Amino acid sequence: MIDIGAVCAASPVIDGHNDLPWALRSRAGYRVTGLAADRPEFHTDIARLRAGGVGGQFWSVYVPSDLPEPEAVVATMEQVDAVYRLVAAYPADLALAFSADDVSTALAAGRIASLIGIEGGHSLASSLGVLRAFARLGVRYVTLTHNNNTSWADSAADVPQSGGLSDVGRAVVAEMQRLGVLVDLSHVAVSTMHAALDVAAAPVIFSHSSARAVCDHRRNVPDDVLVKLRANDGVCMATFVPAFISAEVAAWEAAEDAERDRLGIAPEPYPRAPRPGEEIPDRGVGEPPAELQPWLAAHPRPRATVAQVADHVEHLREVVGADHVGLGGDYDGCGLLPDGLDDVAGYPRLLAELASRRWTQPELEKLTGRNILRVLRAAEAHATEPMWPGVTS
Repeated sequence: MIDIGAVCAASPVIDGHNDLPWALRSRAGYRVTGLAADRPEFHTDIARLRAGGVGGQFWSVYVPSDLPEPEAVVATMEQVDAVYRLVAAYPADLALAFSADDVSTALAAGRIASLIGIEGGHSLASSLGVLRAFARLGVRYVTLTHNNNTSWADSAADVPQSGGLSDVGRAVVAEMQRLGVLVDLSHVAVSTMHAALDVAAAPVIFSHSSARAVCDHRRNVPDDVLVKLRANDGVCMATFVPAFISAEVAAWEAAEDAERDRLGIAPEPYPRAPRPGEEIPDRGVGEPPAELQPWLAAHPRPRATVAQVADHVEHLREVVGADHVGLGGDYDGCGLLPDGLDDVAGYPRLLAELASRRWTQPELEKLTGRNILRVLRAAEAHATEPMWPGVTS
């Protein structure tokens, strides 16, 4: 019987995507205090990261992709600042990490390595100078799109306009790899996945995507792309988002969206950051609108399960091999998580499920952290002008 605690001790979880910075903006006015433990309004606090065997976290500095691009740059800078302040508030537990060596150093010191990932190319405002500036601040991946196209890359959730990547998009990919910034293909159209893999000279990632063959959702990765990813030596970091895991949950969410449209329920307003000297009270998660509650009572939300997440992880291993799979939970970026994976303390339950399916300890250690560390090192080795704090070129 595999000791899951020993797995996490030998190779702590390095998760590809956590939206806590956005949750702090939208619910806590960017206050970073009080996150040591017992914050049930979030999926994430330090005590639960420790319980989950997490040794490294890519913090997403997401901002909505329908923002005008200059505004998106400012909002993303505020998100990066939130990560810096979060780490500064808990120096005994968190450490900023800008390289694979930084991650190893943090792990050796018993701290959780904190890396930064931009979720959407709109945050670059089509500027390689902005990309380089973010790289100098320590951004280690950029997701090429979020749910809207950029002028140079097609999103999975929008009408195609670039044929995957335009010439500008290919230039962005090349510059990211020159700088040692990981190319992240979560959220992009299948045509964009293929286009990026066709030109990528260093390994790429999917920071939070699962297997389309198991659940036919546009945010998941088709098998033909996974075959290319194996040849690229990249990694697909399986996500826990219920609608991406379970067709039943996806159908329920589509029905809820349709009911919201029928009722004319407007989306939540975009939360601005506090102005200088301003205190914004905790907003909390909030209750569903009153007019939607009868429908919710009549249509209980189905739950995804740990076993279903394991099905995706197993399929990824079958197609790309154990060297090319990781974990990207998307905690604090969606609502209810699968049963057993309700918060960041849940990773050992998934590992135990996989162990029951005859995964070996070396395979589990690759999944938790060794694969993404290998990809990070490969991106650094490929870079001809690495740009992040502490590096001179």
